[in-house]
Parts: sequence; structure tokens; C-alpha cells
Amino acid sequence: MMLSGRVPVKLDAPWCCESLPLRLRRGVRQAQRDAAFGGRARLENRFVVGRETAFQSGVTATALQDLSAVCSVHVKRNLLLLLAVLFFAAPIFAQSPFQFPTANHYLYQPGAELKFFAPTEPDKPWTSGSFGCVRDYGHRMHEGLDIRHLQTDRRGEPTDPVMATADGTVVYYNLRPSLSNYGNYLVIRHVIQGIEIYSLYAHLHAIQPGLKIGDSVKAGQVIATMGRTSNAETIAQWRAHVHFELNVLVNDNFASWWRQASPGERNDHGEWNGQNLNGLDVRRILLDEQKGNFNLLNFIRSQTELCRVLVRATDFPYLKRYPMLVLRNPVAEKEGVAGYEISLNFNGVAFALMPRAESEIKSRAKYQLLSVNEPEALANPCRRLVVRRGGHWELGNEGLRELELLTWR
Repeated sequence: MMLSGRVPVKLDAPWCCESLPLRLRRGVRQAQRDAAFGGRARLENRFVVGRETAFQSGVTATALQDLSAVCSVHVKRNLLLLLAVLFFAAPIFAQSPFQFPTANHYLYQPGAELKFFAPTEPDKPWTSGSFGCVRDYGHRMHEGLDIRHLQTDRRGEPTDPVMATADGTVVYYNLRPSLSNYGNYLVIRHVIQGIEIYSLYAHLHAIQPGLKIGDSVKAGQVIATMGRTSNAETIAQWRAHVHFELNVLVNDNFASWWRQASPGERNDHGEWNGQNLNGLDVRRILLDEQKGNFNLLNFIRSQTELCRVLVRATDFPYLKRYPMLVLRNPVAEKEGVAGYEISLNFNGVAFALMPRAESEIKSRAKYQLLSVNEPEALANPCRRLVVRRGGHWELGNEGLRELELLTWR
């Protein structure tokens, strides 16, 4: 296809359109028709309208890199065509709080999971690169997504740009891969629909030059280059990926908690140690976004409960960071708060916290296990927050450790 008889435009890459949301596919195809039959005048008109619509909807110029990489290298050479596509696509970016961190969108193509996820071995299922109890036959947690590379250099090394999933602020990066199984990694703080979320990007080759802690970034802005760094494993070239997480922060005072909980052990990353970041199921978030009308608070509140615990603590940082997860209790409002009844999912995310009055608490124990969702505990045992001993459930060592961190002050 030719634009004004000179610029080649190719939008029929095998997965360019089919892996994208319907509205975006329509935009690509309409742009094709305009280029083929309407000539430059129609595209220039769509350029003006598309530009205004895109930017008014919060789509920045950095988002062009993601979309252009998805379609083809030829599109990068034609900003008119790209903004014409954005005329249709802008509402998608505006309505979806999280964007893919790379140009790999195969998650949205049914049956193409092995093109999106990087499994642990060639003979392992794609689920081993997804979120949850997916490692070591269900007994080891994987707290993010391993998203495959799409681009390599002549040596076979990944060159994919890694992009911010949402507007935010850089809070940490590690450039000494020997200090973490994440290798080189970067953490960004976001406020999504009033909720603090922390995105993490790991196994990076390099951070974008000039990027500093405290810098503001926009959704779709290039922040790093994909790599294979790690201190825990050798990541083969075929498996090169970015490890991507969306997390809640457990405690502002992690460093002081670590010193008493793990005396003599190093903590090279302060509050940004991975143990202080509890991951949400990113795969579910991205798939739910595709359906439309995604609400982050509803997503968090709708977590499947693993267990319910009571803690005799009334003032810890999580309550202030996530007040939207604290439920009302008229009895505690009247009599005063003596503790909190907390619902945890299998990864330890506290997603509902009910204040309790002294008259409602039956035990003097610091931590009390109130109930266990047995089917969930059997289906997702990898964090070992609760364990079954002698025919009954109790808090495991990892569960006690999680509660100590959560309530530390």
C-alpha cells in the first residue's frame, strides 16, 4: 500500500490487528482505507481530530511507541497514520488504567499464550510464566508475569523497549544485578483511582538514560530495555522476558522490621525489597480491562479469601495507605478499636480490614486465625500462610511473618 505514491504503509502483520481490542482494530482498518482511497487530505484531517482527541483523553506522545511497535516498523514512519489510529484508540487508553509494559499484546489473542508468556522451560506450560502458584508443581509462588521478547539484536539479545504501565513516579531502581534475583529492576509508584499501586519491571538490561528516582513518568513512556539479568538463574536467550508486577506496599517501615526479623541478614533494597511488595494477579487485571469498565477497588475487594485473622493492633501504616479497604463497624466506632479482623488472599494481600471492639474479641492472642477457606488453601498452597496440622488449620510460620510485617510500626 502507498501513501501519496511514496510512503509504504504495512498494517497486515500476522498479529497486528487481531491481538488488539476491537475499537483499535477498527481504527487500524479505517486508517488503511483512508490511506488507500482517501489520500493525504483525508489522513491530514483525521490527524488533526485524532491528535486533539488523543491528548484530551490523556494519551501522550510516548504511547505512540507502543502502538507503532505493535503494528509494524513502517507505521513508525508515518505519524499521520498513527494519530489517525489514535482517533479511534484514545478512549481505550483513557479507560484502561494499566497498559502493557511492552509491545507484546498476545495475551489478547486466544490460543497465543506461548507467544506472550515465557515459560520456565521449553517443555513447561505457559502458566509457569504467569501469576500464582505456578512453579514447582504448584508449591512455589510467581508474583508477576514473564512477558516474552519480540525483538533481538544480531547476537540474539532482547532489545524490546520497556514502558511505564501508567502515569507515576520512579521510587527505586537497582543497577547491581548480583544483589537481586530480579537482576536490574525498577519500581514506579502510581495512584490509580485513588489507590497506591507499585509496578515493578525486572531482569532489565538497562534503565533509560537520565531516568532518576523522583522523576515523573507517563503511561507508555520508555523507562528501560529488556534484558536477562538475575542473581538466581541464567535466563536463556529464547526465554528473555520482562518480569512485570503490580503490587500493594505492605509497610513503610520494612527496613526496621527486617533488622529485627532477620538479624544479620542483608537488605540491599530498603523499603523496595520484593518481600515488602505483595503482588496482584496482573493477568486477570489486563484481561478484565479488555472487557471494559475496570475498577481497581472492586478488583481488590473481590479477591478470593484464603483466611480471616484477627490482629491486636490498631495503628499500622497499611491502614493509612489503603483506607478504602477498611470497613465500617458501628460497634467499634462506639466503643473504640481494639484490633482488626483481616481477610487475606493466598498471596497475603490484605483486602478487607474490619475494626473490632474489645467486646467483640474473644482471645488475648496477638494473632488469631478465625477461619480458613479450605478449597482455596488446597488449590493455592504455595505461600504456606496457613498449614494443616493434626487435622486442623493454623497460621504457618510464613503467615505469622506476614502479619508481623503488616502490623509493624
